[in-house]
Amino acid sequence: MRIVSLVPSATETLFALGLGEHVAAVTHECDFPADARNLPKVTRDVIGPGLRPDEIDRAVRELTEQGRSIYQLDGVSLRDLKPDLIVTQALCSVCAVSVDDVRAIAAEMDPVPQIVSLDPHTLGEVLGDVRTLAQATDAKDAGVDLVQDAAARIDRVRLAVREAPRVRVAMLEWLDPVFVGGHWVPQLIEYAGGVDLLGLAGEPSVQRSWEEVAAARPEVVIVAPCGYDVERGRLEAYDYADRLHALGAQKIVIADACGWFSRPGPRLVEGLEWLGHALHPDLVPEPPGGVVTL
Repeated sequence: MRIVSLVPSATETLFALGLGEHVAAVTHECDFPADARNLPKVTRDVIGPGLRPDEIDRAVRELTEQGRSIYQLDGVSLRDLKPDLIVTQALCSVCAVSVDDVRAIAAEMDPVPQIVSLDPHTLGEVLGDVRTLAQATDAKDAGVDLVQDAAARIDRVRLAVREAPRVRVAMLEWLDPVFVGGHWVPQLIEYAGGVDLLGLAGEPSVQRSWEEVAAARPEVVIVAPCGYDVERGRLEAYDYADRLHALGAQKIVIADACGWFSRPGPRLVEGLEWLGHALHPDLVPEPPGGVVTL
C-alpha cells in the first residue's frame, strides 16, 4: 500500500501503527518521527518564515477570508506518486491543505485513491481516528494495541490526581493576538487535575484579550504557541514576558505545543502526562525533559 499523509498527526499515527514503510510522501510540516523528515514533500507553506506572531495571524486571516489555504499542494507530485490512500483532514484550514483541493485532484487520478479525512474534536475522537486509520490500512491489531496503551496511560494520570485540588489553568496557544486552546485541550487539562478557565472542550480555540485572561485569575499559565516546540515557545514567552507575568499566575510553564497539543495524534498522551506533572508535581512523575518555566 502506498500512503500519502497530508496531516502531521496522521503521519505520526501511521508510523505508530508500524506503517512507516508504506508512507510514500508527507507534508513539509511532518517532522516526527525522524524518519518522516526524509520522505518526499507534497506541500509548501504559502506564508513563509520569519514573521512575528501578529504578522502570521494577519496573513492567515487574509488568506482564509479570500478562501485560500495557507498550504499549497503539489498536485503533479501527488499524481505521480499514485497513492492507494490519501489521509487528509477537515478540522482546521490553518493546519493542512484544503480537503476540497485534495478531493478535486484525487478525482482526476486513475485509479482514484481512497481518501480518509480526519476531523477529531476530543481526545476520544483522536483515539477513534487511530482505529479509522488502522481499519483503512489493515493494521487492526496494531490499532487495538496503540489505543489500549494510550487508554492505560490516560487512566494512570487521572487516578493519580483524582483526589487533588483542581488547579486553575489558562492555556495560551497564541500570544498576539491571544488565543486559548480548544478541542481536546480543555479535556486534557481536566484529566490532568486542572480547570480550563477559558477554553471549551470540543470547541475551536477562541481569541481572548489579555484582560480577560487576567480576570480569570489563573494559578498556572501554559504557553503553547500552536505548531511550536518548547524552545520556540520559550522565545515567544520571553518576548511577551511582561504581559505574561502581569497575569498574576503562580507559575508560567512552556509546553512543546507541536509535540503534545497542536497535533491530534498519539503524543497527546505525552502532553497529558506532562500536564499532570506541571499541575501536580508531587503526584505525577516528571516527564523526560522536565518542565520549563518562565
